[in-house]
Amino acid sequence: MTSVRVDKQHDGNEAADSASGEGYHRALGARQIQMIAIGGAIGTGLFLGAGKGISKAGPSLILAYALAGLVIFFIMRALGELLMYRPVSGSFSEYAREFIGPFAGFVTGWTYWLFWVVTGITEVTAAATYMTYWWDIPQWISALVFTVILYGANLISVKLFGELEFWFSMVKVTAIIGMILICAGILTLGFSDAGDTASITHLWDLGGFFAGENGIASTLMTLQMVMFAFLAVELVGVTAGESKDPKTVLPKAINTVPWRIAVFYVGALIMILSVVPWTHFKPGVSPFVAAFEEMGLQAGAAIVNFVVLTAALSSCNSGMYSTGRMLRDLALNGQGPKLFTRLTKRGTPLVGTTFSAALMMVGVWINYQWPGDAFNYVVSFATISGMWAWIMILVCQIRYRLKADRGELPQSSFKAPGGIWASVFALAFIGLVVVTMGMDAGNRVALYGAPVWGLLLAVSYLVLKARNPEGAAFVKRS
Repeated sequence: MTSVRVDKQHDGNEAADSASGEGYHRALGARQIQMIAIGGAIGTGLFLGAGKGISKAGPSLILAYALAGLVIFFIMRALGELLMYRPVSGSFSEYAREFIGPFAGFVTGWTYWLFWVVTGITEVTAAATYMTYWWDIPQWISALVFTVILYGANLISVKLFGELEFWFSMVKVTAIIGMILICAGILTLGFSDAGDTASITHLWDLGGFFAGENGIASTLMTLQMVMFAFLAVELVGVTAGESKDPKTVLPKAINTVPWRIAVFYVGALIMILSVVPWTHFKPGVSPFVAAFEEMGLQAGAAIVNFVVLTAALSSCNSGMYSTGRMLRDLALNGQGPKLFTRLTKRGTPLVGTTFSAALMMVGVWINYQWPGDAFNYVVSFATISGMWAWIMILVCQIRYRLKADRGELPQSSFKAPGGIWASVFALAFIGLVVVTMGMDAGNRVALYGAPVWGLLLAVSYLVLKARNPEGAAFVKRS
């Protein structure tokens, strides 16, 4: 698989075919890849988390999403450049191994695995909580049922995973487009309870565009939440080894990221805040629910509950998919137990997916037994680990572009606009987000946990290297 060195003489076709040696089946078509890309950019961060951002920063949250969306586009184009150079499953850790070193690949693979395990724990628990809206049943029963169903679907075939993600994403997209159309109708035709007061002037009349308590500073403090909402957009890179036509499908999926963010985040917030004054929103309350209530559409709460349930299941489904592949990538490179390399006859990583699913179930039990702030701190740490993948993508793209420009590696057929300078800007922006996290007591603990995780990985790496110092997994590529 990815442990096989790619010499600079390899052309694009050889790179594209590299995944066939991984043992995976190329079963994800254009329709599924496109929806996976959409689903990764839409989650509970918009449906639920935006309420807190609006109450803190007012209409300027729109600008925060737009700026963060630009950075996400730079990240995705950097990833696209690497993917067209060599599309492989488990791409983040493999590129880190190639362009930075074996330890970077080790850290990236295990950290991204941790991100999805913890995310899976939180999302399946959240999904179980949403189910209590309709049925008064113990939360653990719903969590168990959802985990077993998604686990089974991921073991049956990658195509079934793709179909589930397609329909999960379809629900989210339909909900947002429906909200935008309803708001547009209220603004132009004046129907519903909000028709008499709805106006686009709400974006600047109620205390100004930067209406937060501390003005622009309040907007900056929402950047961490905004970036967290985009976590998992990079999942399309994990699908590279199982795409039917990665050279065609992946660039199209990546190039549509800007307009998706423009419509689903910026567009939706502009419409909602034009219909409902930003002062009506509260932390912990979905802006979609608040908007429906303002319109007099009480059924909106049930609709949004179904949508956030879908978003949670979509995230857990993605976690099941990615964790097994990251563990197998690590194992194939000698940086994880060999038993994780096993595939089913349908080309799915049996042991890695099972191990990750088992940990997710343990997390559900822990959350049931000891709910509270400690679990929320773990979630914050998950966001730090998710952003690590973005940092690695950007650094690897910079190093790849420098080598390609020197003629040491073949040029990618999908170059990132702005070259290395766009990636440098994106890295600086992520650095700003980390600084704002350090200024927030609720998220600061995640920054304390990151060095502990890094130390654990460093010790583990040294132990593995001591056992096999000459192994290919521990020798830096020239």
